[in-house]
Amino acid sequence: MSAASRAPQRSNRAAQSSYRAARAVRARRRAALAAGAAAAALLLTACGDGGTSGGGGDTGFVTGTDGISTVPAGKRVAAPDLSGETLEGEQLDVGDYKGKVVVLNVWGSWCNPCRAEAKYFAEVSKEYAGKDVQFVGINTRDGSTTAALAFEKDFGITYPSLYDPTGKLMLRFEKGTLNPQAIPSTLVLDREGRVAARSLTALDEERLRKMLEPVVAEK
Repeated sequence: MSAASRAPQRSNRAAQSSYRAARAVRARRRAALAAGAAAAALLLTACGDGGTSGGGGDTGFVTGTDGISTVPAGKRVAAPDLSGETLEGEQLDVGDYKGKVVVLNVWGSWCNPCRAEAKYFAEVSKEYAGKDVQFVGINTRDGSTTAALAFEKDFGITYPSLYDPTGKLMLRFEKGTLNPQAIPSTLVLDREGRVAARSLTALDEERLRKMLEPVVAEK
């Protein structure tokens, strides 16, 4: 084969290689945009006063005037897989606490409403420690564990927190369910691991107990 006939083949291979590279770049850009959109949605609700979502449709939950949403046992949805590394570097799987009532609190050390409610969570978690109730935090948007661990020390929080700096655990909840849509958010899971109640605002001691006690009383 002459040099002249090989030249078009080399040119075709180079063009195909460039086309594949361009496609790969476009795919990476689309993935980055999708991740950015999800993160932006989380940022829009970050560290605010929260909000309320009414029941309606087939969501099955009702939001009271106090901002606490509840759902009857027969219409509850199981929480997604919530597992990973804690702030202390240990492995934790919320699913291992089935059989107990679980209080999930989404927080960040940078979040003023989170700081306002932290002392109440510390107090109530100790109060319910011997009543088959497990508190678990989900720490989000803290760039390192240093500030988060200092936050826990300052407020006397002794229960574990999953470290979730990008908010990926929050995104595992299905839309239309009692999912955490703000920071802070608090969910109460029943003994079967289903979401029974939610608050999208900072809680004081009285409102936290109001969320928790009906689920603890269930048999």
